[in-house]
Amino acid sequence: MATVLVTGGAGFLGSHLCDRLIARGDDVMCVDNFFTGKKSNIRHLLGNPRFELIRHDIVHPLYVEADRIFNLACPASPQAYQFNPIKTIKTSTVGMVNMMGLARRCGARILHASTSEVYGDPEVHPQSEDYWGHVNPIGPRSCYDEGKRMAESLMMNYHASHGTEIRIIRIFNTYGPRMAPDDGRVVSNFIMQALQGRPLTIYGDGLQTRSFCYVDDLIEGMLRLMDQNEHTGPVNIGNPVENTMLELAESVIRATGSVSRIVFCPLPTDDPRKRCPDITRAKQLLNWTPQFPLATGLDRTIEWYRSQLKGSGV
Repeated sequence: MATVLVTGGAGFLGSHLCDRLIARGDDVMCVDNFFTGKKSNIRHLLGNPRFELIRHDIVHPLYVEADRIFNLACPASPQAYQFNPIKTIKTSTVGMVNMMGLARRCGARILHASTSEVYGDPEVHPQSEDYWGHVNPIGPRSCYDEGKRMAESLMMNYHASHGTEIRIIRIFNTYGPRMAPDDGRVVSNFIMQALQGRPLTIYGDGLQTRSFCYVDDLIEGMLRLMDQNEHTGPVNIGNPVENTMLELAESVIRATGSVSRIVFCPLPTDDPRKRCPDITRAKQLLNWTPQFPLATGLDRTIEWYRSQLKGSGV
């Protein structure tokens, strides 16, 4: 049993991580400023004596005691992180300095949730951890892309200068229950549009690819990286099976039984054409591979979205 701090703990990924930590017997401090996190995601944990909710923004220093820190605080969808880009980059820089300072003071091991966005619009495919990326430093996505790259740099420098125990995970497109219906990411967009009988909006020609990792697989990889004692990372965690946006849209239409049609819209600026992880390092170091195929994950996710629509009376 450990005392574990989870920043962004009321978010999509953070809430699933809190569930796993509580289930294995840890004491959990969930920190969230509720910019994108939702209390409904962790409401079922509020009465648990081993769970504590702290409303706090990591841009400001936090004074607690913890054995381990999972830093998941940062809006992750383009719609959310571009809403207030200065706030986004401050979370990954000023907030990261605060979390590294906390880890150093407590002697805590800290895992940072980085992202496949550090690879930008990649010129190498699939992307391995030794690829430095192809990122536009002044584009509309740079507040997130460059913020996450800076956060990784801060971690490595604290590790080199102070011996802080660090772990870096690079997360590829993850989906599942509790992903906000209106967060603007492609899986949530397609499912909500299909369930409501609206057209599925594809940006560009629909031939751009992503790899989709179910949330349970992602959390398992995150825990394995944190719990092992030899490697700092970075380690890619994602599903190496690529799908075009057209294939995903058609899969969602089939799984929901929707009669929705597909419409095409202009491709956003700097939107990557390809994104797929090389997970060789995760296999070798963590003995990790994804267990949930897209069809299974979509069925579980669609069931959750149906329940949300039913509960809202829509």
